[in-house]
Amino acid sequence: MTAELLTLSALVVAAFFTGAAVYIIVVEQPARLTLDDRALLTQWQPAYRRGTAMQGSIALLATALGLAAWWSHNSAEALFGAAAMFLNWPYTLLVIGPTNKRLTAITPDQAGPESRRLIRRWASLHLVRCLLGATGTLAFTAAILHH
Repeated sequence: MTAELLTLSALVVAAFFTGAAVYIIVVEQPARLTLDDRALLTQWQPAYRRGTAMQGSIALLATALGLAAWWSHNSAEALFGAAAMFLNWPYTLLVIGPTNKRLTAITPDQAGPESRRLIRRWASLHLVRCLLGATGTLAFTAAILHH
């Protein structure tokens, strides 16, 4: 695969990640907050599991493509984009992880103001994932424009 195709692929995957992250914050989160506490938690838990699997793998794919693009033509922009996409992993595990663990441990029968507060906190933390994705997308765009 050529350096240009690797960079373009990294850009497409990073943009897909960013779009999914933004969708969660702009569409899914406001819609779920209209639900009662029990339904809110019941909706969040499987959405979180599925979203984690999807976004986690997309972030790794964008990272790998960005690293390959950097390796193939020594692009600092591609390396920066790969780093931004990779940072989603430690950020999610170390910063969002404690909130995720607390929310997944609550049963629907235990849902209440605390679970709602935690889901609001989770969304605030998730905004950083949107920013990391956008940063990666912009960096890969810069790599394409630069070369």
